[in-house]
Amino acid sequence: MAARQSGQARPAIGRILRAPFTRRAWAELGYSIISGPLAIAGFAFTAVTLLVGTGLSMSITGLLIGVPLVAVSTFGARRLAGANRALARGLLGERVPAPPPLHPQPGAVGWLRSMLGDAPGWRARGYLLLKLPVSLLGLLVAGWFWLGGLAYLTYPVWWETLHGIPMTVNGVRHPDPVTNPGPIGSVHVLTLRGSFLLIPVGAVALLAAPWLTHAVTAADRALIRRWLGPASLAERVHALEETRALAVDDSAAKLRRIERDLHDGAQAQLVAVAMKLGLAKEKLATGEEGPPDVGRAIELVDAAQRTAVDALAELRDLARGIHPPVLDAGLDTALVSLAARSAVPVELVTDIPERPSPTIESIAYFCAAELLANVAKHSGARHVTLEAVHVPGMLRIRITDDGVGGARLDGGTGLRGLAERVRTVDGRLELHSPAGGPTVVTVELPSHA
Repeated sequence: MAARQSGQARPAIGRILRAPFTRRAWAELGYSIISGPLAIAGFAFTAVTLLVGTGLSMSITGLLIGVPLVAVSTFGARRLAGANRALARGLLGERVPAPPPLHPQPGAVGWLRSMLGDAPGWRARGYLLLKLPVSLLGLLVAGWFWLGGLAYLTYPVWWETLHGIPMTVNGVRHPDPVTNPGPIGSVHVLTLRGSFLLIPVGAVALLAAPWLTHAVTAADRALIRRWLGPASLAERVHALEETRALAVDDSAAKLRRIERDLHDGAQAQLVAVAMKLGLAKEKLATGEEGPPDVGRAIELVDAAQRTAVDALAELRDLARGIHPPVLDAGLDTALVSLAARSAVPVELVTDIPERPSPTIESIAYFCAAELLANVAKHSGARHVTLEAVHVPGMLRIRITDDGVGGARLDGGTGLRGLAERVRTVDGRLELHSPAGGPTVVTVELPSHA
């Protein structure tokens, strides 16, 4: 029993020691730092527009300014909420669908009614007001535990440089450095030997920092899902119906393609094999026409063998199109093989510490394969960068080429079909391809489907 508990404790200790160095920890720290100014701006915008608009509306004259001000602020609230959704999607992998676009009614009165009655706009305001304390807590954790812990951990290094610089704290001059902020507040260390006592404090602070940051970002995730997600069950059902229809159409198209390939390829070749073997059997049979024609029978058997080999090759290609065997070793290994076969030189960058589900791996592989094929056919590029990065909850595939640019989703390069395939698993495809290049295609997929 003691040995079993010891074995269970070792992985837990390993997770704690590795936590500050994981991609998730750095992504959440980056989110906490970047979202802080955004939260302050969102809170200030919402509070000022609501307070000023409401205050002006208290008078008849101000009503003509206050109500339109609140109405116009709907656009700003939606934009700020969209920026927060994009930041959470990029760094945290939190995928929240955007609300339906705003369609104001015609006329001044209809426009005001649409703006003031826009439910996603009011939910965005609620999120912007509630996000500020959460973001401030995240900045506090980043400062006290990440930066403060690093300062304490390296205290002996910079103490030697700064200990002779006098500092004034509360009117008292001290000939020693003061750490503030930090996990345990202001600390005066008078000797180099004493500075080493803060190293364990810094180590503990840094080990605790990822878990505290994760707790703060988890609260932010909950706010995003509650306030920036679909407003009603009907909206979510409508989105699911669209993705289900895309999935059904995509599956039907795949089945038709497999049926056509089998009918026109392997099936026809197998029929030819059967016919040639039948003719060879007739040539080997002894009958009234004379002795068996062994030479002709050997030719027919040899032709049947070649046809069978071709049929097997087609069946392998068809099976590889359904599920590439190289994916059994993982998506990173499959992409290495894909990059090696590319007609354009590929620089591959992968960071996939955790395997997504097999369905997501398959879609990501075929997306990368089709995008690399598009680069070779249409872009005229001389170099391609293929990136595959997995963050908690999301797998991102990005292909950048130095070609001529000008690609479009409706340009006949298969990108539109690729975007629809990605949508079947609630993913998204983004294209940036100005004339002259470079072209950047980003595919974001959930980790599991």
